[in-house]
Amino acid sequence: MIIGLVVHAGHRERFAEAARTLTGVSFSWAVYESEEQIRDRVAGLLATGGLDGLLLGLVPWSRARDLIPAGLPVAVTRSAALDLALAWARARGNGWPATPVSIDTFATETVDEVAAALDLDRSAVATLPFDPEQSLAEVVRFHRARLGSTGASYVITVRTGVAAALDGRAAVLHALATPGTIRADLHELALRIRRRRADGQRFAAAVFRSPETGARAALRRALAEVPELGDAWIEEHGTRDVVAFAPAAVFERFTRHWVTAPVSWHDDTERESGPVGAFAGFGIGPSARHSVSLAEQAADRAERDGAPTAYLITDDGVMIGPMGGAGGSPLTYTYRQHGGLEELAGRAGLSPATLSRLTALERSLAGRPVSPGEVAEALGITDPSGRRLIRKLTEAGLAVAEGSTQPHHKGRPARLYRLAITAALTASPHTLTRPVPGSPGRPPLPAQETGGPAVSSADGPHGTGRVAGGARG
Repeated sequence: MIIGLVVHAGHRERFAEAARTLTGVSFSWAVYESEEQIRDRVAGLLATGGLDGLLLGLVPWSRARDLIPAGLPVAVTRSAALDLALAWARARGNGWPATPVSIDTFATETVDEVAAALDLDRSAVATLPFDPEQSLAEVVRFHRARLGSTGASYVITVRTGVAAALDGRAAVLHALATPGTIRADLHELALRIRRRRADGQRFAAAVFRSPETGARAALRRALAEVPELGDAWIEEHGTRDVVAFAPAAVFERFTRHWVTAPVSWHDDTERESGPVGAFAGFGIGPSARHSVSLAEQAADRAERDGAPTAYLITDDGVMIGPMGGAGGSPLTYTYRQHGGLEELAGRAGLSPATLSRLTALERSLAGRPVSPGEVAEALGITDPSGRRLIRKLTEAGLAVAEGSTQPHHKGRPARLYRLAITAALTASPHTLTRPVPGSPGRPPLPAQETGGPAVSSADGPHGTGRVAGGARG
C-alpha cells in the first residue's frame, strides 16, 4: 500500500513520526515550502502513479482538490480542539496572557469550546475561520489588524507563512496538528483503503442486454474488444443477454467508479443499424449465481428506463444508477433490504427518496463536512429548505455539527455538518418495528422535500424493497 503525503517542509518530521506507526505501508512525499508550490508538487506526486490514498491538510486540499482523481481515497487532516488547547498552554508557559489573541483557520465552534473549557474571555479572542478561497495575505492582514487594535502579545495560527509575513512584529504560536492527530487520520485512511481493496476483490457479474433481436453474438464480440473488460470472462446468456464475470474492481474501473457506463460499442462486423447498444446491469454477491441474479435484476431495471443505461445492485441492498454516458449523469442509490432506509427516513420526517440522495451525497463527501447551502445546491433546493433539512437530520442524529467556515471574507460564518446516515444504517437492526410512510403495503411517499420523484418498488432476492426510482443526487 502506498499513501501520498502532502506536507510543508517544516512539518515533514512531524508527519514522519506519525507514519512510523503504520506497518505494511509505504509513503510517497510531496513537500512544499510555500503555498504557491502546492499544485505543482501535488501534480508531480500524482504523476508518479501507484498511489492507493492521499493525506493532506486543509490548505493543500483547497489548492489542489481539482487535480485529485475521482475514486482515490483522500483524508484531509486538520488541527483539532486539543491542538488549540496545547497552543494556549504554551502561551501560558511563556508567561503571556491568554487574551487578547487572534486565531486563524479554526472553526468558531472549536474556539468557543476550548475558550469555555479554559474559562477565557471569549470576547477578547478574534477568529478567522478557514475559507478555501482565503489567501495567506488575507490571514496576515487579519492578524495585523488585531495586533494593532488590541496590543496582543502573540497570535495563534495554522498557516505556516504567517510567522515569516509578520517578520518578528509579534510572537507566533503554531497550533498545528500533533503527531497523534495525524496518526489517527493515517490509520483511518489505511483502513479505508484496505476495505476498498477487499470490496474490489469480491465476485461480481455484469449482464449486457441488447434491445435488438439477434444482436447477442455481435454484442459479445464487441464487449470482448473493450480494454477495460480484458480480465473478464464473457459469454452469451439466455436469448438476449451477454454475461461477464470478474472481480468487482474490474467493473468499477469500467464504469469510472459507478458513474458512467458505455451503452454502445462498435463491432468488427458491419451492421446496417450501426453500433451495438445495450442495457447493462451489475451485481455484486457472495457467489456467481447470486451475482448473476442481481445483475439480471439491475439489467431489468435499466431496461425499464426505456433508453440504454446501467444499474448496480449489491447483496447488501445498495442500488446505484442510472449510470450515464461519457458525460456522466447524477446517480441515486438506496439501501432497499428490510426497510432500514425507510425506518430512518420516517424517524427524520423525510421521504426515503430524499434520504437516499443524502446518502449518495455523504459517500461522495468521503467524510468532509458541508454547509446547509452546499446540501441545498447538491439537491437542487433553496437555501432555507437546505437549512430545514439539516435541522431535521441533526434532530434525528443523522448529521453532526462540526465547526463553521466563512464563505466570503465579509460574510457570516456558515455552520458545517458531517452527515452520519451511513453509520446509522449500519447500526440499525434493518427490521421495521412500526409502519413508516412508503413501506410495503402503503402508497409511496412523494419526495416533497426536494421536488424529486416518488419512491418506487423493486423486487430483490430477499423480498420487496424500495429504491429511489430515477432520483438525482
